[in-house]
Formats: sequence, structure tokens, C-alpha cells
Amino acid sequence: MNRRDLLKALLVGAAGVVTGGRALRRIVEEGVSREPLPTDGQRVADAGDTEIVRRRLGSTDLEVSMFSFGAIKLPNIDEQEAADCLNLALDHGVNFIDTARNYRDSEEKIGKGIAHRRDEYYLATKSTARDAEGLEEELNTSLREMQTDYIDIYQLHTVSNQSAWEAVRAPGGAYEAALTAQEDGKIGHIGITVHRDRNVMREAITSGLFETIMLCYNPVDSEGVAAEILPLADEHDVGVIIMKALQGGALCPPEEARVEGLGGPDAVIAGSMRFVLGDPYVDTMLVGMEATEQVENNIAVAKAFEPLTDEERRELFDLIGELRPAMRYDQTCLRCGYCLPCPVEIDIPEALRAADMKRAYADDLQHIADEAWDDLEVHPEACIDCGVCKDRCPAGLEIPELLQEAVALYEE
Repeated sequence: MNRRDLLKALLVGAAGVVTGGRALRRIVEEGVSREPLPTDGQRVADAGDTEIVRRRLGSTDLEVSMFSFGAIKLPNIDEQEAADCLNLALDHGVNFIDTARNYRDSEEKIGKGIAHRRDEYYLATKSTARDAEGLEEELNTSLREMQTDYIDIYQLHTVSNQSAWEAVRAPGGAYEAALTAQEDGKIGHIGITVHRDRNVMREAITSGLFETIMLCYNPVDSEGVAAEILPLADEHDVGVIIMKALQGGALCPPEEARVEGLGGPDAVIAGSMRFVLGDPYVDTMLVGMEATEQVENNIAVAKAFEPLTDEERRELFDLIGELRPAMRYDQTCLRCGYCLPCPVEIDIPEALRAADMKRAYADDLQHIADEAWDDLEVHPEACIDCGVCKDRCPAGLEIPELLQEAVALYEE
């Protein structure tokens, strides 16, 4: 059964099975080196001969650099600076570039900066269109802006609630147009990006419709994907692309607070990258960059990559605890698990996650918070205020108080 037939089956409520995806072509030839167009800032310090490890991106069978270029920040810099960053990344073996139609002029800067090196990288972009007409229009614009006739991975963007999930799969929806574009040779593989709603994540992964999924994941796991969603994607051979490895910048200390260590000039940044790259279910990790110094530093971490030791992991969470970053969704708990085991078996990180979601999620996503709360085997009312968890917490949180606040939230 092909993907179009599967979509039709799903729309009428039938079950369907897809076995893997199609690798339409390989555009990176190992060992090929091409001269970039000269750029003023392209004077790269030698980062050594070590290659960035490449990993198979699920059923796409594309071999992508485990550290990849997220182009979300390119609108913050001019065309020359963008070209310098992109070319520097390619020079050092990064072969996956990700952007989106709504990242302002990011696609245009990619086209102007590296279209002449198109056979050296896989290109991914995204569309927030929910219907076929809108997606087709955005796809054609992306092809024109990036000066290419082919996009390797085209992703349905921020399909992050049930209504969006249903809309993109409906007759005349965005997925239908993506299939047509794939059949016409404009795109190679179809992916999806999802925030927050783990029900949609599960459905997208198990549907057989998508070959990649982009998820938010970092040491503080703000969207709760580590325990179930990442392994589920691996089980279904759906390639995992990680965004927000630095929590959208929250895990980037200010210059004056940066401490060298954990394999990089800033220990929190380097440690966070190594944390994500060390997860066996991660295929590639995007980092948004807007300066050649950032590209150089991150490439050096990727080339020297080794998984964090237990001691280094504890050091990373101690540093994050000291940093006290302003995290997404009003999160305070670091999700590190050092507070466990609880004497009365409360899953403290999950209880506090449910409370964070209850406070921060919009009305149409409150069901996610409620489901997380209901899934707790032991509820925080059972806390005996022993203080053991508080003594263990790298962030010094008043955990018993936070648990009682969580109880109060759900009693309202």
C-alpha cells in the first residue's frame, strides 16, 4: 500500500500499514569536496581532521550529520554573515540544513549563500499550511527562494493539536499536496513537527504517513518526549530530528556567566549538546546559529563528541541549577531525576511537569496536563514532607511546597 492509498484508508477509518519509506536519491557523495564561493569571513580555525558522525535518518535512509544547521536565526544577520556561517558548516562536514517558510528571509539567504553547493547537503523546510492549496503555494515559494528544484525533507509544521492533525489529513489537506509533490519529484520525504501534544506525536509516529518527526528535546525535557515518544519513533523507524537542544536559548548563559568545561568554551551549551547527541534515539540535532564563532564552537563539540559520563551529567545539571534559566511553559523542575527515589514513590518530575502544563498550556491543550496528572501512580497528596528530595535537587527547589502547589492547581 502506498502512502496515498494509506491516507485514503485512514480517512475512512480503516487500518493501514506502511513498511518504511523511499530513499529517492542520495545527493551527498562521500569524499567529494567542492570549492565554495569566496566570502570575507571564511577563515576557519583548524578544528582537526575528525569527521562529524553521520547517522541514518530513519526510513529515509539518508545519512545525515548528527549535528545539523538550524536556520531559524539567519534572519537576525545579513546575507554575507549568513553565507559565512552556512559555508563554514558545510566545510566541516555538516550536511543537513533545516529551515521553514515562516522563518522570514532564512530560505532566501540559504539560496544565495549555498545554492552553488547544493550537492553537498540535504535540505529540509516546513509549511504551516493546513490545506493543499496553501502547501503547494508555500512549497513553490521555498523552491524558488532556495534556488533548488528539490527539497529532501518537507515537513508539516507545528501540527501541535488535534484540530491541526485532523486538518492536514483531511481530503484536500496539506498532506495530500505533499504526496503529490513527492510523486512529482519536488520533495523526497515527508516529515512532521509537533510541540507539546504527545497524543498527536503518537498518532503521527504510528500512522505510517511520515518518515521523520521533529521534536523539542534537551536536558530539561520540557515537552516530555524522552521516556516514550523517542523510543516509539525508533520502533517505527521514523527519523528523529531534535530542535531546541538549548531550550530556545534558555540554556545559553550570558557571556559573563559562561564557564569553560564539558568539552566546550561554555559547559552548559557543550554539555546540553552532548546530552542530546548521546541519546540513542536521536538521529540529528539542530542548533540555530547566527555567528561563525558559534558554528566553530559547536562543530568542535560535535567532532569531539563522547556521551556524558555520570559525573559529567551531574555537573551539567548542577550548572543548569545554578543558572536558573527562564524555561518554556513556566518550567522550574530540571527533570533530572536526582530527587528520586521518593520514599512514598511519587514521580516528582512528572508531577511537577503536570503542574507546569496546567499553568502554562492553552485551553485546547489542558487535556494534556490532565492526562499527565491522571497517569501518576502516586499523587503528590501522599508527600510526607521529609525533605529528602529538596536536599538532592541541583536547583535547590522547595519540592514539597511545589508538590502542594500542584495539588492545589488540580483542586481548583
